[in-house]
Order: sequence, then C-alpha cells, then structure tokens
Amino acid sequence: MSKRYLAVAIVAAATVLTAALPAPANAAPAQPLKLRKGLTLYIPIQWEVHHFGADVIQVVTGKCGKPRGWGTPECDAFYVLGPSAIKVGAEGWGPYTGKRPYYPASDVQPCPVNKKWGEIIGPKVTRGLRQVGKGHKAAYNAWQARCVSYSGGNATKARFTQREWYLPKSKILVVDQWNTPGLADALKYADWV
Repeated sequence: MSKRYLAVAIVAAATVLTAALPAPANAAPAQPLKLRKGLTLYIPIQWEVHHFGADVIQVVTGKCGKPRGWGTPECDAFYVLGPSAIKVGAEGWGPYTGKRPYYPASDVQPCPVNKKWGEIIGPKVTRGLRQVGKGHKAAYNAWQARCVSYSGGNATKARFTQREWYLPKSKILVVDQWNTPGLADALKYADWV
C-alpha cells in the first residue's frame, strides 16, 4: 500500500467519523424567535426576549437593569421593530425610511452605554444589503454615533455604531447599538415560513 493511498484513506475515515459525531458539548443551545411574516431567528437560549406592544421586541443579550423597550439605557440589547414603530422611527416622529438613523424622538436621547450622556448619531454611515434568511435581503445601515455630556460641551465620552437591518416589504427593522456578537449570523441564517 502506498503512502499516498494510506494518507487519503486516513483523511476519508476521519471525515466520515467527524460527520457521525454529535455537536460539540460547548455548542450553545438556541431558541427560536418567531417574528412577523414567518421570519424565525435562532438566538442563544441565554438571551431574554421582552415584548412591548405588538411592534417592539427587546432582546436582552447581556447586562440590563430593567428592560423598558426602545431606548433602555445601559441595557445590552437589540430591538426588532414592526410597522407601528417604523411609522414613527425618524427624528421628529416621521416614518423610518433608512435614509436617516432610527431615532423615534425629537430631543436628545440617552446614550446606550451611560444614561448620564446624550447620543448623537451620524452622519457617517455604511450602506449595503445583507442576507436575512434564504431569498431575503435587508437594507443595511451602520451609523457611527457618539455620546456627549448633557451639561454642554461637545467632547466625546464614548462611541458606538447603530446597526440597522430593514426589510421594507415585511415591515421589519432590527436595530442594534451594542455590536451584538452573533446577531448578524442569526439574521443571515434565519428561516422564513
């Protein structure tokens, strides 16, 4: 038996054995998060899902005092928003279109990382399309943002990126201000029923 044949046989056997083994013990268990229009995300079981009315879901992914829906400061979370939240999602309560960041207010909102500071979102943005499950693309925007003191001055206290995935036909908007690890993949590998 030649060395080359033996090496190929070993690689083939290892491949078959690996495919037959169960998932690793450290693989995180997932829970389905069923959303509008048949969209299902598979998220880590440790993440807590909170519903606020029909169109605001806050998914807490880390430390959070008390989830209250959109704009809960110092709460490591992302949001899934539906038609009524999208309808008032532009600054000054206009409809969200993706041309400006999701900002359902007319005043300075608290910074996500520290409620003692205010947030300023934009104008720098990264735009594109991102896969959300098979056959669906979302308009993707990543807005650069910073936090400043409410008491005046323009000194930057912290920075964050507000990431948005918008599916206009399905009326679904996902907003993340915490760069949540695994969220982009959860969206990419989502199911539609």
